[in-house]
This record gives sequence, C-alpha cells and structure tokens, in this order.
Amino acid sequence: MTPNRPLAITAHASARTQHVAPPGAHHHQSGVGLIEVLIAVLVLSIAFLGIAALQAMSLSTSNSSMARSLATIASYSILDAMRADVVNARAGTYNTTAPIQASACPAAGTTLQSWQVNQWCQQLGQISGAVATTTGAINCPASGDCTITVTFDDSRAGVGGSSTQQIITKGTP
Repeated sequence: MTPNRPLAITAHASARTQHVAPPGAHHHQSGVGLIEVLIAVLVLSIAFLGIAALQAMSLSTSNSSMARSLATIASYSILDAMRADVVNARAGTYNTTAPIQASACPAAGTTLQSWQVNQWCQQLGQISGAVATTTGAINCPASGDCTITVTFDDSRAGVGGSSTQQIITKGTP
C-alpha cells in the first residue's frame, strides 16, 4: 500500500470499485442547498412586490392624467358651444355667479344656453364622478376673452400629487 494514494476496495462479486478518500480530504458538495433556494425565492418575491408597486403607481398617475385630459376637453367643449351661440356668450348669459357643481347640474331649459350648460355640467361629472368637488365656472365678458375654470378632486394622483386640480382655459368664442 502506498501512503499517498486513495484506498481502492474492490468487490469481486459485483465487479465495482469503490474509492475511499483518505482522512482529512475535503468533500465537494454538488447540487443546490435548501437555504440557497429559500434565499432565491425571497429575492424574487421582493422583486415581484416592487414591480407590483410600480404598476400600481403607474396606474394611479395614468388615471390622474386621464382626469386632467377630460377636464381640458370639457373646457374646450363649452368654449366650442359658446362659439355656436356667440351673441349670448358675449352678452354674459353663459357666465356663472358661482361654480357649477357636477352633483347639482342646472336644469336644461328651452334655451340653447341652458341646454349647453346642462350638457357641460354632465360632462364635468364624468371627470371624477358627479360630486360636489367637481365644479366648473364660466366668465365671459363683453370683450370676448372668456375664462373657463374646471376644478376636480385628483386624490388618485398618488404620492406627491395635489388632491385638487384646477384647469383654466382662456379663449374667444
């Protein structure tokens, strides 16, 4: 027997050779341990939670952007309606003494002005619901430099956003 070589044991019955490592020799692990798998699952779980939070924030800011776009469209809509009825617009019949609440739209009367203001108020209600915080105001002096103000609750904007947004549009009917 040589002292530097591993021992070889031969089983004659099965014709297999089994090598036995000498004392002090290191065994190398092969495969993946349970702790390594658990750590990998933990890291992946945290990454997926981060992606879900990012998706939720993206959705809330997208909804906020849509509400601002709807408010802008609503302000242009009433300006266009006033262009169709320019005589009454410049006479001040579209002017509001107080902001119109989307939760309490004025009745659609028999005049073009009352019908258009009613339709505009209902359109405001589509921005963030027909609630008292969604309002619209019209100020159109005889000079024709009209100001349309739309205010709505934008609490869905997420962190860092203002809960109240105001869109001011100026134009000439």
